[in-house]
Amino acid sequence: MTLPSRIAALASIVALPVFAQSASRQFDLSIVNIMRGPELYGREPQRVRWSADGRHIYFYWNPPGTKWSEPLWPYRVRAIANAAPERLTEAQIDSAGPLFADGSYSRDRRFKAAAHEGDLYLVDMRAGTSRRLTQTVESETTPTITADGSTVFFTRDNNVYALNVGTALIRQITDVRTGPEPRDSTFAGHRGALRTDQTRLFDAVRERARLDSLARADRRAHEAIQPRPLYLNQGERLGQLGISPAGAALLITTNTPAPGARGVEVPAYVTQSGYTEQIRGRTKVGDDQGSGRVALVPLAGGEVKWLRLIPTDTARVPEPAQAGLAGWSPSGDAALVVATTRDFKTRYIHRVDATGALRTIDTLRDSAWVLGGCGGANACGTRAGWLDGDRVYFTSEADGYAHVYSAKSDGSERRQLTSGKWEVLDVQLATDRASFYISTSESSPFDAQLYRMSINGGARERLTTKPGSHATARSPDGQWLADVYGFANKPPELYLVRNAPGADMAQLTTSPTADWMSFKWTVPEIVWITASDGLKVPARLYRPHDMTAPPNGAAVIFVHGAGYLHNVGNFWSPYPREYMFNHFLASKGYVVLDIDYRGSAGYGRDWRTAIYRWMGGRDLQDQVDGSRYLQKEFGINPERIGMYGGSYGGFMTLMALFTEPRQFGAGAALRSVTDWAHYNHGYTAQILNTPQLDTLSFRRSSPINFAEGLEDPLLMAHGMVDVNVHFQDIVRLTQRFIELGKQNWELAVYPVEGHGFVRPDSWTDEYTRIFQLYERTIGARGSKATPTSGRQ
Repeated sequence: MTLPSRIAALASIVALPVFAQSASRQFDLSIVNIMRGPELYGREPQRVRWSADGRHIYFYWNPPGTKWSEPLWPYRVRAIANAAPERLTEAQIDSAGPLFADGSYSRDRRFKAAAHEGDLYLVDMRAGTSRRLTQTVESETTPTITADGSTVFFTRDNNVYALNVGTALIRQITDVRTGPEPRDSTFAGHRGALRTDQTRLFDAVRERARLDSLARADRRAHEAIQPRPLYLNQGERLGQLGISPAGAALLITTNTPAPGARGVEVPAYVTQSGYTEQIRGRTKVGDDQGSGRVALVPLAGGEVKWLRLIPTDTARVPEPAQAGLAGWSPSGDAALVVATTRDFKTRYIHRVDATGALRTIDTLRDSAWVLGGCGGANACGTRAGWLDGDRVYFTSEADGYAHVYSAKSDGSERRQLTSGKWEVLDVQLATDRASFYISTSESSPFDAQLYRMSINGGARERLTTKPGSHATARSPDGQWLADVYGFANKPPELYLVRNAPGADMAQLTTSPTADWMSFKWTVPEIVWITASDGLKVPARLYRPHDMTAPPNGAAVIFVHGAGYLHNVGNFWSPYPREYMFNHFLASKGYVVLDIDYRGSAGYGRDWRTAIYRWMGGRDLQDQVDGSRYLQKEFGINPERIGMYGGSYGGFMTLMALFTEPRQFGAGAALRSVTDWAHYNHGYTAQILNTPQLDTLSFRRSSPINFAEGLEDPLLMAHGMVDVNVHFQDIVRLTQRFIELGKQNWELAVYPVEGHGFVRPDSWTDEYTRIFQLYERTIGARGSKATPTSGRQ
């Protein structure tokens, strides 16, 4: 379809009410029904990609009513209003697979090198065709194409290879061997004297030495045209690779597991074999950690240079805690590397030239921890890349909020391109390299909107307008957006949108069932709670009035998990079952509060790090202030305020009942961390340091140390094959309760579930127990009920 006709089609569509009410159907708002999960509310489109000609949008999805256990299936839809998605056939999947795969692009973005199911493909982005480059038993990974598209570099069996696209010739670039590097024998002292005397006395020895010398010269001449051996440590393997545009040099990362570290073995009891089987799990915080290095490998010969990414590191072989490659400059004379120190408090962005010389562009220090997570363009919480003219861009929390900066590659002429008390959530350089597409919370902390901005900063052009969240992919010609958009009461769907401010949105998918859409799901009111330190804390509020139900005089606080997560907003919640369960509770008369407590994402550095060295400190006080808000605004007795949440939310529930019993009356703690000394290193050590170095942080942050404070009824629920928060956590707390003589607790175990439950019957059992807990304790007929009914 031509551009004008597509615009006309968009302009002519009639906005159909996606959530139209059905007069003939009564939705079953029951726990067993809503815990069907994605069978009911659907699966959102994922891994969205455009076809090379811009006529189709490819994505992974399931249609309404698909069974919960079905994997997502590849679909495509014509990029035109009212088009219907079509599921790809097996043959279409084979050809479309490389299109879905992430990959490396040539400078003009004509070609993409991608790995799909262990083999390499070259995708012609203009023609929309793919060409298989390898078909091997070994797995080829991390493909990187040169700027001119002539060569694809890749990793196979811990070595780097180069494949000439035109001739299909494969050259081995590295010869990785396990160290130490062998050295020529030297003879001194007694042995040296004997060797010299033997050579002087015997012609046979001299002739043998001459032949050995000739053989050695032949061997060295042959080795000169082969890759120079790269000796790695025992167990060390290649990770990322980044090839310069002209193929002159290679940056590689390596990783080495800690040999002394001890992983936790998680037993699985319900198995096909009938025997208990062990699942190898993670290590615990403070245990020996793996290491990683970054090296520059010249491809025309020369010494491999290991980079000293942490300037203060005095080790012979310097190793950062985390390191990621952020790309080579368009000219190919330098690359960006981002590294974080082992204490997580400093992040460096370095320029690395073709000789391996480093120049620090930006240093970010934080007395708590820098925003973490390393790898690729999002190295260490940092989006970074190259602009033209020897300038780079990066994100930083230097002014307290995540914003975009640019600087020359020597660190000079630094400019802050965005500013304000809001967050840049993502930044991508446009194909024309003259502008950025940035996703921000500028319009509201409760939205994610797309803007276009010059690479020099200045005014931003807002492209999306509807409140909620927008995740977009641009068409090859840049004229259209594939927008996965969701709102508070509307699960994310795929829309076609003109790449222009305020353009109409044409919906291409419908994911929920008609049954789910027949119910009037509310948009929870967002309220601001005045915290005890004077700050305003945002929360979602579900009222019985919203469900035309009388209040029962009780309330429940839901605590989101993950700690650093954003749950209060106009977007579709990452907790869809809890969103529906909160409706269910409101329909039974409970007021429900859902708080973005301190430590949550989306509110800046100070909010994020307010839990440093004390989880269960300021974040718990925000929950206490939520209880006081319910007492003041709704007249609810604190003994009739319950709490529930999973993972970090379960941890918070335990801390609330153990240390603030006067503000709460009952709690359900799901898959809870009970002792932070038993959680993983990458997350915990950022916030609490390590248990051997900061005993105070771990002691005051771990619920197991305050178990004697339990006064109110507590339900604990945990999957027995949880490889994230181990079942051992809840077992240890259980033993503590037994030794303390506590009686008002119960434990529900789920033998086949991990950290995130998947089976509807498990979800149903767990949330039935939660509701029954509230009904028999804080509910209208519960043991803590009082004559007052509370106010709506």
